[in-house]
Order: sequence, then C-alpha cells, then structure tokens
Amino acid sequence: MTREFDPVKLSVLANAFDGIVREMTSGLLRSARSSVINTARDFSCAVLTADNQLLAAAEGVPVHVFGAGPLGEDMVELHKDIREGDAFLHNDPYMGNSHAADHVILVPIFIQGRHLFTAVTKAHQADCGNSLPTTFFATARDVYEEGALIFPCVRIQRDYTDIDDIIRMCRSRIRVPDQWYGDYLASVGASRIAERRIHELAEKFGVDDLVDFVDAWFDYSERLTASAIEKLPEYILHGTSAHDPFPGTGPGGVQLQATLEVKPKQGKVVIDLRNNPDNLPNGLNLTKATATGAALAGILSGIPENLPSNAGTFRRVEVLLRDGCAVGVPKHPYSCSSGTTNLADRVVNIVQAAFSQIDDGYGTAEGAAGQAPAKSVISGTDERNGNAYVNQILVGGVGGPATPYVDGWPTYQRPVCGALLYHDSVEVDEQRYPILVHERTLVADSGGAGRQRGGLATRVTMEPRGESVTLTYGIEGKINPPKGVRGGHDGAGPSAWVEDLKTGERREIPVVGRYDLQSGEKVVSITPGGGGYGDPLERDVLAVLDDYRESRITLDAAAADYGVVITGGAVDEAATAKARQERLAV
Repeated sequence: MTREFDPVKLSVLANAFDGIVREMTSGLLRSARSSVINTARDFSCAVLTADNQLLAAAEGVPVHVFGAGPLGEDMVELHKDIREGDAFLHNDPYMGNSHAADHVILVPIFIQGRHLFTAVTKAHQADCGNSLPTTFFATARDVYEEGALIFPCVRIQRDYTDIDDIIRMCRSRIRVPDQWYGDYLASVGASRIAERRIHELAEKFGVDDLVDFVDAWFDYSERLTASAIEKLPEYILHGTSAHDPFPGTGPGGVQLQATLEVKPKQGKVVIDLRNNPDNLPNGLNLTKATATGAALAGILSGIPENLPSNAGTFRRVEVLLRDGCAVGVPKHPYSCSSGTTNLADRVVNIVQAAFSQIDDGYGTAEGAAGQAPAKSVISGTDERNGNAYVNQILVGGVGGPATPYVDGWPTYQRPVCGALLYHDSVEVDEQRYPILVHERTLVADSGGAGRQRGGLATRVTMEPRGESVTLTYGIEGKINPPKGVRGGHDGAGPSAWVEDLKTGERREIPVVGRYDLQSGEKVVSITPGGGGYGDPLERDVLAVLDDYRESRITLDAAAADYGVVITGGAVDEAATAKARQERLAV
C-alpha cells in the first residue's frame, strides 16, 4: 500500500523538477550555435520516469513533449544494456519521434544503480541532411526523396564519451557540420544538467521519496484533471478544418475532422482522429507523437482550467489514432518531414475550437499557421566569408486565436507551439546571414473581429545582402484561413510576392516551394491573422477605440465590424449605440 505523501514535499519536489527542466532549457538556449535554437528557441526539454511517462516539461513546446513517452520506450526496448554514462540520438518518425529534423538526446539517469529517470532534449536542427537545404520538406513524396539521416534511437555516447562513428556520419551529411556539432553538444549538456540535478535531489530527499513522489504527483494531476472534466456537460463535439491544397494533396486540399466525447461521469475525454485521410504522398503526414501531442495541446487549450502538463493529466485523455492515417500512425516510407507543423496545427485548432460549441467561456478560436517566407529556411553561401549557411528564420509571427477572455497574441508562431517560440532578432539575423530586413510590422484589420479579437498578422520585407538567398517555404491558410468561433470572424489569409527594387514591378510566388531571391529583389511576406471569439458587437467600445488608436484596426473596420463610430479620435456614443442597435435588429 502506497504511503500518503506529504503535500508540502509534493509541491517542493514538483517545483524542483520543473526548475531542473527550466535549467536545462536555459543551458541549451545559451549554448547552442544555430539561431533557430539559440534565438527562436525551437527546442524543448523534459524529464521522463523510468517507465517512460512524462514527469516534467516546464515550458516545453506541446508538439515536442506531449508525446515524449514513446521516445523512452524506444530506448529501453532497443537497448537492453543501458547504463550510466549512455546517451542516445533519436529522430525516427516511424518510432517515437516527431520528424527527422528534431534531433533528440536521451540520457538515462541512474541512482544507486537503478534507472529511475530519463532526461530528454529535443532540438529542431538547422539542417538534418535532407536532399534539399530545408528541415521542412513538405513536398517530399517519400522519406527517400526527403533524404534526411534517420537515427532510430542509436547510442551516441558510452561512458560519457562520444561514439565517433555516429558523429562522423552527421558531419559528413549535414551541410553545416560545425553548427550541428555545437547544437549536439549543447543538447547533451542540457540532458547532463538534469542528470546532475536529479542526483542532488536524491541526495537531499532520498531515493524512496523521489519514487513515491512520482506516483503521488501523477495521482494528484489526474485528480485535478478529472475534477475539471467532471464540471463539463456531457457532450459529443465534432470539429472540422481544412488544409490548403499542397503538392500531393489534390485540388481540394486535406479535409480533417475529429470527434470529441466529453464524459464527465468518468472524468474523461476521448478524441477520435481515425476518420481522416490515409497517408499522403508528401511530407505533411503526422507521426504518433505529433498527432497525440497536437490533440493533447488542443485539450489543454479548450478546457478552462490550468492543468499540469504530465502523464497524470494525460491519463484522463484518450487519443484514438489509426495506422496509415495522415493524422495518425505513419506507414514507411511516407514522409513526415512537416509532421510537426501543417496538419498538426490543424488538429490543435479542431480540438480547441470544438470546445467552444459547449458554451461561451469554453474553447478558443483557430490560431494561424504556415511557413510564410518570413518564417522560411534560408540557405546559400555567405559572400562575406565564403561559408555555406542553412537556418530557419522566424522573423515574422502569426496571429494567435482569440479566447473567451483575451485577444489573440501577435507573436503566436503556430498552434503546436502554444506561443512558446521566440521571434528572431532582426539585428542578429542580419549579422549572421546575408539578408537585410527592411520592415517588420503588424497588419491592421488582419485579426478576426470578435468580442475578443484574433491576433494580428505580421508583414516582413527583406532582400539578399549579396547575389542571392534561397528561401524554402510553404504558405498555408490562404484558402482556409483561421476560423472564428461563437460569432467571431475569421482571421485574414496570408500572401507573399516579390518586387523589383528599381521598377516596383510585383509578381506572385508559388504557395509552396523554393525561391532564389536575387540581388535587386525584395520579398514581401504577410502571415495569417488569428480567428475571433464571440460577436464583435459585444466588444467593449473602449477596446475598439484603443485598437484604432494603436493602429490595430482601421476606422472603417471599427464601424463595419464592431459598429463603433469614431469621430475626431473619440467614440460618438449616440451614433455607436444607434449603429449597434440597428445591426442587432437585422
């Protein structure tokens, strides 16, 4: 029989593990070499239990860590001789990983000879050996065309020493080997931080307390989640969304759906993603980890409670997946190169928006997504020093979803990331890469109107500093922009074009692919805005005036969308009351 765990000690240890993950995160952020990691923060850290349950993730990106348990399962299944000093490299999407560009370092943590925990760092690589210089190859017809190096949880350190065979493989195939190796060392270092700190915890509290804490913490988290679900009405929710046409999808794009069954008597939610298209002949397919993580992220956004992100919470959520499904478990050799983004973003949106069907106060609108040119992978040779470069830039953000209580966030980045990624520093990117960014600004009227407004889109204009720079990108949401809910309007769609700097001549560029931006050209990239929540006529009049004064909406939008008449920089209260009354009477 498990002894009752001291609640004060429970809180202390929960915060201690959270602090360990935050220290891992800080260490990786400060020591990685590629800007996609050390500036944009496209990585996550976590601690698993010995039986491969997510214990602590702090501010881990949902699509990275919510499905992290299978990573540990792969390690213990494939390696029967794990021991202290080992480290494993894992990026296999057909096993427990997200996509090939996310290199995971797993470090088993032994205390008094027992494997009790596993440290996990997952970092999005600037280059992973793809056949094209990009880590998102959305048009790859299969994993062979994708070309990435796949490491199915291979041992990369023994007795704290690198296994040079694996290191040489990476250095010989990855376009920026020194940059990759620096990121690898930073990832290993972050996992070793967890190893040291957990040893210190064991010395302070004892091994038995750590073991008992895990069970108590999961049980506590499960009770919190069950209690939150028990407050919901019994409901069967059906949500839909559509991904724009891409190469390999057909002209209708990808129609997606999910059925959510809320079972308050059982304190459980079931998300069924099985009734969706089969694997696609492109890189959009999700993996088991990303499909699960996206569904869980949608749940935590949709339920109006603040719940711990761990396996105890997830015990109360069942995600049903199907083998061979584009948003399920992929079949080899279908590519999953963009398996952390496009369709995963749509799954998050479906789930979190579906909760809004219950009542006002539940769920959120849809958040924006896509890899517009301002979020592209740039590559080429830097004429200033003759060095090759490959990196994803995150110069432009997208509009986040409006919630029942707050407006959408303008630096949301995408649904699967939950606003945890950072914007790049323009100055740092211009210093590191041969690009010039002329403009980065929010776009008025791009957030879906609502009682709470969707997050604004970003407009970015940039040009090459030298002869050319190659952009690899994928614009999404042009045909199916982020939806508003409960009367909220949809967010604005994205757009992108290239202009001749001398003549001003403008030409559209393809929705997805590669573009060699030449000297004398600039690319203009506008991301999508987020969906709105609730009837725009219910928006606080002073909030509308503030939006107008801060250039978030125009005068015309204030009147047309919100029924607010602004004259001379102030609200005409009589005209506004009349306009809103007339609109409501229609």
